[in-house]
Amino acid sequence: MGIVEALVHTHDITAAFPGTPWKPPARLCERVLDRLFPHVPRPEGADPWQRLLYATGRPADGSEPPLTAWRWYAAPLRTERLLLCELSPPLAADLSEGGSGGFSWAGNGPEEGTRTAAGMVASAAEEGSHRPGWGTYVIVRAEDGRAVGGIGFHAPPDAHGMVETGYDVVTAARGQGCATEALTALAGWALADPSVRLVRARAAHTNAASHAVLTKAGFRAAGCDEETVLYEKPGG
Repeated sequence: MGIVEALVHTHDITAAFPGTPWKPPARLCERVLDRLFPHVPRPEGADPWQRLLYATGRPADGSEPPLTAWRWYAAPLRTERLLLCELSPPLAADLSEGGSGGFSWAGNGPEEGTRTAAGMVASAAEEGSHRPGWGTYVIVRAEDGRAVGGIGFHAPPDAHGMVETGYDVVTAARGQGCATEALTALAGWALADPSVRLVRARAAHTNAASHAVLTKAGFRAAGCDEETVLYEKPGG
């Protein structure tokens, strides 16, 4: 974190003096991107320094508009193919209001469900009830840094140790197992917390794909109402 601060602020200072070119070593920029910005797309042959400038919301080579919101992720939840990056309240507010949340989205993402969930995080922060870890995460493909969906919790665990989760995936990335992989990882993370005894999720009766995702992620049907089926995954 100290390195990225030194690099980008040195850039900011030297940019104020025309004719004073400055560029850090490419390998150093690559290490910073690998560690703190794994969600930022890095096309083959791209200049690591230009990607780092883009990642921190600065005008880079002009091929992309600067990000309106950004942050680093020191410890995203990692799976075999994905990164789950938790939305901070400011980025959640940006996403809920129509922004990108600091991510490069696949297809026409994000889906409306992700924006709604981001709004819940922003509202909880304003009310003082937000608890880090128990909000919304953006699902990012590790191979190309593209955001492909959202997943997270409706609220922190209740007094009985129950927490409910929800998710969606952009149309362009459906049918590739992303939702199952993300849900398995996030439910496992939650159940590793001693305060959590049960993870719940709901799927509309007509949403066959979501029923398949929940079953593959180890959830079992536990009841239903007129609109949805309730699924549960207890802790060990």
